[in-house]
Amino acid sequence: MKGTVFKSTGSHYAVRLENGDDIRCSIKGKLRLAGIKTTNPVAVGDRVEVERGNEREGVIARVLDRDNYIIRKATNLSREAHVLAANIDRAIIVATIRYPETSTVFIDRFLASAEAYGIPPAIIINKIDLLDDEETLLSRALAAIYRAVGYPVIFASALTGQGMDEVAALLAGKVSALAGLSGAGKSTLINRVEPGLHLRTGDLSAAHESGRHTTTFAEMFPLAAGGFIVDTPGIRAFGLVRLKREEISHYFPEIFRVADQCRYYNCTHVHEPGCAVQQAVEAGTISESRYASYVDMFEEQDDKYRR
Repeated sequence: MKGTVFKSTGSHYAVRLENGDDIRCSIKGKLRLAGIKTTNPVAVGDRVEVERGNEREGVIARVLDRDNYIIRKATNLSREAHVLAANIDRAIIVATIRYPETSTVFIDRFLASAEAYGIPPAIIINKIDLLDDEETLLSRALAAIYRAVGYPVIFASALTGQGMDEVAALLAGKVSALAGLSGAGKSTLINRVEPGLHLRTGDLSAAHESGRHTTTFAEMFPLAAGGFIVDTPGIRAFGLVRLKREEISHYFPEIFRVADQCRYYNCTHVHEPGCAVQQAVEAGTISESRYASYVDMFEEQDDKYRR
């Protein structure tokens, strides 16, 4: 029988079967030995085939083909990558200007990874109630950069309720995955949209303004307005995986749009003369921060993470 993985702790999985039953599953041994180069051979959102042992337990025998997934480099050096969620309609990064500070590099890596796997991304700038005047101006400038590219950007505060109607509309009827730094407030936002969930939330470390991990594993929740939300554990870095150097520019829409105007057909947009992308940066039509992220990602990649 078939079902969808709703929760993953790494050792067991909660699967909702097509008949509506929820059962606890382990992984069949052959899946663990299948040469999978990820820390989690089964991810939240995966559609799976289950061999049912009894009314409440079963074994995942096969993972069905994924439509897409959002992935990052694993911190576990023995494996290549970690899948945050699979088969999703939208990938949303929850960013904060402070408490903690989300860098543009982190945001751009997430957006490029979503683009690479065909997942429409969006940005929520959270905790805007905590910002002073200068930080508010910074948040508006940041939003302008990403809106110019074409990404939806929402200003939100779970405390005051600002932007929450927009967040709810963004989530309604879709399978969405939320990701961001530890302490960015993902679980708090979800609680505001769906109060009955009562997800655990935490405070920032005062010494470092960094978050403590309160979500320790990924889990999918149904929304009253329709659709599902995947709450993922907070992360401190978004390492790239399986992106070819020559294709990275394809995942920056504003760079891809002007790349065919470059003098050389195989222009890397890093050092060549007559590069239309570099000219666009100088003219201000491509933001310097986005271009810097592109160069950083381009120079980082090597054969180790190519398909």
